[in-house]
Amino acid sequence: MSVCALRLIGQYYEAACRVTPHFQGAGRGFAAQFVPSLHAVIAMDLDRFDLAILERYQRDTQLPARAIGDAVGLSAAAVQRRLKRLREEGVIERECAVLAPRALGMGVTCIVAVDLDREGNADLERFRRDMARRIEVQQCYYVTGHADFVLIVLAPDMATYDAFTREALMADANVRSFTTQVVLERVKVGLDVPVASAKTA
Repeated sequence: MSVCALRLIGQYYEAACRVTPHFQGAGRGFAAQFVPSLHAVIAMDLDRFDLAILERYQRDTQLPARAIGDAVGLSAAAVQRRLKRLREEGVIERECAVLAPRALGMGVTCIVAVDLDREGNADLERFRRDMARRIEVQQCYYVTGHADFVLIVLAPDMATYDAFTREALMADANVRSFTTQVVLERVKVGLDVPVASAKTA
């Protein structure tokens, strides 16, 4: 199954949730069972050369194609072709710089669990949009368990974080409650995917 086909399946599910109410309640169970299988199918489209390239490229996107090719046994041109395909298929989602929060005065990192009152599709989508617009929110996850969403929030100080909670959470009538954990130490932070665990085609 191609990546395009997987995207169509995802779009169908989202449309079904909007149109058919009973899909909504099954959403989280559906995700728990279906998303891992999607990941497995996507991994089946990748061979050992793709994985070897990705393992190196995700850690340093400025690594020359020739250096990657020498390490994995391909020409520089072959590496470039594969990287182009991996971008087009959405395996490589984005290439960006990783900044040090403290160097920019962002000394406070908070992990925030948010519980919503109403969990209809429109309510969930509105909260997603609101969090996506907030520059303080570095990451936002829709999760299983007692909370509905988990946020990673950056701020220069606790006063600024408090202002964020008042504007983004307390002012939202659909936020039933939220809890905050203040990070004492960033032991490990990253977006590296364990490529070595992926299955090859």
